[in-house]
Amino acid sequence: MGMFTMRRPRGFHHPYIYVDERKEKLTKMEEAAKRELGMLPEKEFSPEDIRGKFVEGTTHLKRRKESGRKPVHIGVLIFAILLLLYLWYAIANGII
Repeated sequence: MGMFTMRRPRGFHHPYIYVDERKEKLTKMEEAAKRELGMLPEKEFSPEDIRGKFVEGTTHLKRRKESGRKPVHIGVLIFAILLLLYLWYAIANGII
C-alpha cells in the first residue's frame, strides 16, 4: 500500500435468486417455434423485441456492457488535443 494510492471499492454483483434465465430463454424458444408452426397467433410488433440486439451481436460491445465502462466522447478527445497543441505552441514560442 502506497501513501498516495487509494484502494478501489469492491465491485457489486447481485445474482438473482428467483429468476431462471435458462428457463426464460427456453420458453421464448418454444413460443417462437410454435408461432412458426402456426400453433399460436402472430405476435404484435413491440420495440422491446429489438432493443439490445446490436449489442448482443458484437463481442466487444457485450464485454463493455458487462464491465460497465463508458465510451470517451469525441468532444473530450478534441479538447485534449487542442489543449496539448496550445501548450506545445506556448512552450515553443516562450510564452510559458
